[in-house]
Amino acid sequence: MGMNGAAKLALANVRKEFVVPRTNEQVVAVEDVSLAVEAGEFLVIVGPSGCGKSTILNLLAGLEMPSGGRVEMDGRAIEGPAAERGMVFQDYALFPWKTVFENVEFGLRYGPRRSTVGAGERRERVRQYIELVNLQGSAQKYPHELSGGMRQRCAIARLLANEPEVLLMDEPFAALDAQTRIILQEELLRIWGEVRPQSKRKTVVFITHSIDEAVFLADRVVVMSSHPGRFIRTFEVDLARPRNETVRSDARFSALSQEIWSLIRDEVYRAAMTGDGGQG
Repeated sequence: MGMNGAAKLALANVRKEFVVPRTNEQVVAVEDVSLAVEAGEFLVIVGPSGCGKSTILNLLAGLEMPSGGRVEMDGRAIEGPAAERGMVFQDYALFPWKTVFENVEFGLRYGPRRSTVGAGERRERVRQYIELVNLQGSAQKYPHELSGGMRQRCAIARLLANEPEVLLMDEPFAALDAQTRIILQEELLRIWGEVRPQSKRKTVVFITHSIDEAVFLADRVVVMSSHPGRFIRTFEVDLARPRNETVRSDARFSALSQEIWSLIRDEVYRAAMTGDGGQG
């Protein structure tokens, strides 16, 4: 993918250090990380546990600030969380005391853009997004009445209802069973708009442990190493869209998955041999 003009999201020589609370020891989570994500691109980051994947996402979300380097959206420094960058987590993070409808409506009702949306338009938009994620019929249910897959659909609808330009997704399907996960991967691509031209799509940065998931979803897969986290290689995923089950039996799909796996396996092996294991 050629960079046409300015990137939607950019990391330039980013370094992030943490101080470990009890020992006061400095830990470098990511070091010298640079990346440009195009508008409308679906970029997936994979790597071993503790390689700093979530740190990268938190920096892009504005939940953490870099210790060095720059983190930008549309050429401007990211200085904190903002409505144009929405995040989905592994554990759904839904309000248990609110229905699906109220969860999806939450940002529109209380978030930064609340003043721009009237009550009627708000209800209509919520209904639209609930339908988009195929939860019609469950709008009045509470999270505890839903399966894991339905909860994650609800979290995605809530994110989309705020109409952010960028979707930041931190292992959103990790807790789901294999079958549900595969269904939601296809759904996510449909919702993202893979049949639309790139200029009409949201920009996605998605983190996963699963190499299969990465190759299935991505335009590009970036592989990270650990301790400190660095980007070691980027793979273009040359598989036609829209993608469905048949893609998984494509020879290029397995070749790419193998190549990424061997890189990560070497990383994990190196970390194990040097006794360099870390935290997620």
